[in-house]
Amino acid sequence: MYVENVAGRPVGVLQGGGLSSTALGIWLAEHGVDAHHLVADIGQAPAAELEATVSAWRARGVPATLVDLRTPMAELALDLVRYQARHDGGYWNTTGAGRLVLVEHLAPRLLAEGRTVLAHGCVGGGNDQRRFARYTARFAPGLDVYAPWTDPGALRRFPGRAAMLDAVQDAGLPLDEGSGADWSTDASLAGASHESASLEDLAVPVDARSLRPRWSRWPAGAPDEPQTVTVTVAAGRITDIDGSGPDPVAIVGRAGELGARHGVWLRDVVERRIIGTVCRGVYEAPALEVLGAAWLRVLQTSLDQRSRALYDQLSATLGAAVYEAWYAEAAARSARDALDALLVRASATVTLTLHRGTARAAAVDVTASGAPQQTRFGTGGNRWREPVAV
Repeated sequence: MYVENVAGRPVGVLQGGGLSSTALGIWLAEHGVDAHHLVADIGQAPAAELEATVSAWRARGVPATLVDLRTPMAELALDLVRYQARHDGGYWNTTGAGRLVLVEHLAPRLLAEGRTVLAHGCVGGGNDQRRFARYTARFAPGLDVYAPWTDPGALRRFPGRAAMLDAVQDAGLPLDEGSGADWSTDASLAGASHESASLEDLAVPVDARSLRPRWSRWPAGAPDEPQTVTVTVAAGRITDIDGSGPDPVAIVGRAGELGARHGVWLRDVVERRIIGTVCRGVYEAPALEVLGAAWLRVLQTSLDQRSRALYDQLSATLGAAVYEAWYAEAAARSARDALDALLVRASATVTLTLHRGTARAAAVDVTASGAPQQTRFGTGGNRWREPVAV
């Protein structure tokens, strides 16, 4: 689809405040397109910054609305932990999860207000273009998708990120701190992915010279003293960390603060992409790294061998589903239902020690689950004590 096909049609823009989506808004405005910008708050930035983005578009005469999606984003983040839905190299694909939340909650809204086109600023031909296309077809069939960086006209206008940055600065529009001509950060409550020209080179180490974390400290700059925190799991769901209470946004937010402070956040992987290429992925997910460390201990105390083997198979399935954008399809829903059945009795309180890039399970209390634990050393080490009944 080209801009000529969009002109004259009501368009909904998924506007995150990053460089490419802001350039998209400029491109549509230059062609007089009737565009309503939906700025979703999925925890990527302080609310004041997102409100400034909305105000800036409105000041240009472009309708813009801030939509709070932090709760569904946090709920999905906790599901990633619950199902251990990781991808290549064991990383949390928070970008793929964010696309799901955006489309599931915004695409039907666009249809309801009479919009016929959804526009996004993701790279043409990449993973995210396919994610937006697949999820839009799933949640809002009939809504067309405009991916500007497959439009030859848009590519002539913006042949690279430097041209996008010039246009954004000339327009006086605010820009997310994770965006620039040479780097890009896609963020949410769940975590952030980092991309840059230097990071694409696998020979370049990921360190303070090549990467500026969005929220987190490098392990060398973390506190000297370790911190002990507790994570509570009841009936297969995380209900508290360090006094956060059960609200999903509070849980993910508190876990993120703890992980960021203690340098628990980094995954540097080479991932196999939907489009058949391989590339480096650098992921900053302090909340999920901390919660994931606790969750692994819960699995060890809650599932028997056969259940754990099935769990691992299905979690790999869901990791692929998040990455490849079929998390809302029947196969993924069935996998989630099966895992829910396995986890219904998973209850524990896990004590974690956080220290300079590590999250270590130091102790676990499984009293609430009644999990049997064999002991023998209390009887001299020469016979088993009867396990506690479940």
